[in-house]
Amino acid sequence: MNSLVPHRDVPWIPPELADADGFVGVGGDLSPRTLLRAYAEGVFPWYDEDDPILWWSPDPRAIIELEGSPPYGGLHVSRRLARTLRSGKFRITINHCFGQVIRCCGENREGGTWITREMIAAYEELHRLGFAHSVESWVGDTLAGGVYGVALGGLFAAESMFYRISDGSKVALAALVQRLKERGFVLLDVQMTTPHTERLGAFNIPRRVYLQRLRQAVRLRDVRFV
Repeated sequence: MNSLVPHRDVPWIPPELADADGFVGVGGDLSPRTLLRAYAEGVFPWYDEDDPILWWSPDPRAIIELEGSPPYGGLHVSRRLARTLRSGKFRITINHCFGQVIRCCGENREGGTWITREMIAAYEELHRLGFAHSVESWVGDTLAGGVYGVALGGLFAAESMFYRISDGSKVALAALVQRLKERGFVLLDVQMTTPHTERLGAFNIPRRVYLQRLRQAVRLRDVRFV
């Protein structure tokens, strides 16, 4: 950490001062105030069960563009997925079972999960306060997949997704993008690319560009997810 950074009342340094790995701080808490300020500044928590709270703002930053043709913007919808979306096989709900979605996202992950009990409790509190949301896909009465994240102004920070039935997470993500476009959101953050998210249209932008777009997004106080 840079000893020349002026005193701040949060445990991270300004993201502009971080290196490419994006580690910006350690410690603090996961209170709603701390988490919402973190997202507003381009920072998020990511750590293992045995670690202290670690804060990150990687460079580059991954997003899925919301600009583009309706209803899915820059999301890559393959022909097969488009047929699935048109088929009516899946039913979509919003915030129907947030707690179940976040727990499912933490299950059966190779190498463990950062979705610890502490994280679950923190994001469930954000959900109760109206800042964290889930989108669920269903086949009949079976939860097929879902995605959850944090909405702040015109930002939606997607945290994780899962599926139990093939295409369940993709359908939920497509529904999320459609809703964000309809509601006037301007930035969909997915933090870091993976081969899976790249196939769905995620791409990297420089952190400085992300932070510029973030500042514009969080000023949109009239945007609402629900």
